[in-house]
Amino acid sequence: MSEQLVVVNAENQILGRMATHIAKLLIQGKRVVVVNAEKAIISGPRARVVRGYSLIFSVRKFQNPEKNTIKRPRTPINIVKRTVRGMLPKNKSGKMMFKNLIVFIGIPAEYKDKQMIRFEDADVKRLKGKYITVGELSKLLGGFSQ
Repeated sequence: MSEQLVVVNAENQILGRMATHIAKLLIQGKRVVVVNAEKAIISGPRARVVRGYSLIFSVRKFQNPEKNTIKRPRTPINIVKRTVRGMLPKNKSGKMMFKNLIVFIGIPAEYKDKQMIRFEDADVKRLKGKYITVGELSKLLGGFSQ
């Protein structure tokens, strides 16, 4: 497996479509860095998207929720990571692939000069309807303030 680094700019990219491409890159053995995670797009009316993501917060368990429950993503970094993780194999190799994924809010100085790729079929121009950014969703879920 090659240890090639791929930098993905998530600005104005549809989250699910972008995540499938990222998962394919991870399966190929590449290290993937995602920048501008807060600017990724989730398609659908704002209220429906927020209701769908906040629904997982209503799940209750009898055990201590801090230790024995689902880790619920609230920050843009965790929302993007969780989406990509769902598209990887559910075994040890999938966990190893997931470790090769790094997600950032904004663009760190070390990646400003790197060549960034964008996926044409994940561009927001494909959408004709409503959408919400991951940053806005995160603010509404209480995980991101900027």
